[in-house]
Amino acid sequence: MQAGIVMFPGTNRERDMALALQRATGRKPAMLWHRDTELPAGTDLVVLPGGFSYGDYLRCGAMAAQSPIMRAIHDFAGRGGHVLGVCNGFQMLVEAGLLPGALLRNASLRFLSMDCHLRVERTDTAYTCRFQRGQVFRSTMAHGDGNYFADAATLDRLEGEGLVALRYATASGEVTEAANRNGSARNIAGILSPNLRVLGLMPHPENQVDPLIDGTDGLPLFEGLAEALAAA
Repeated sequence: MQAGIVMFPGTNRERDMALALQRATGRKPAMLWHRDTELPAGTDLVVLPGGFSYGDYLRCGAMAAQSPIMRAIHDFAGRGGHVLGVCNGFQMLVEAGLLPGALLRNASLRFLSMDCHLRVERTDTAYTCRFQRGQVFRSTMAHGDGNYFADAATLDRLEGEGLVALRYATASGEVTEAANRNGSARNIAGILSPNLRVLGLMPHPENQVDPLIDGTDGLPLFEGLAEALAAA
């Protein structure tokens, strides 16, 4: 699997993402720049990592969504390519129209930097195939604008089409208001595109890929990607 990680002015999680992908695949991902106009030949996965692109001016991810490389990513996704957006990357995906909804200020109006638990809602995707349905894993949230919002019709469509990939839950898997620290609609932490190839999520699974640093709860996401895309 050949992955590419896109860097924007203000990106700060590209190294963590690169380490997670290299641990899962054995290959160093390509580091791409926001002014690039095309993706390297043979790219299987594009990752939009976390950070504060363009200082989060205007709206988080709004300026990055207009970068030259996003045109190539639109085309790549349109051809069925896999695109992963984490935190600021999720914000870019919704601003670019690759996923529906919006990421608003956290309900507390405070930046949240803490552990959370995510419940896996489906496992027939490249991103979740190493998990069990209903499995809960620990991840890390670090955002000020992670409150997922969409109108009722869009939320019903996401639910009806099974496009909610991950929800905030308790450690035992209960979907509760207390577990939903940023106030996201229906406890949504991550959503998929209709073809299941584009995933946006707010927490950082790349934080949990090394037993010597913070455990390996997030590693199955990257191992599953490597396995699924190698077999494609």
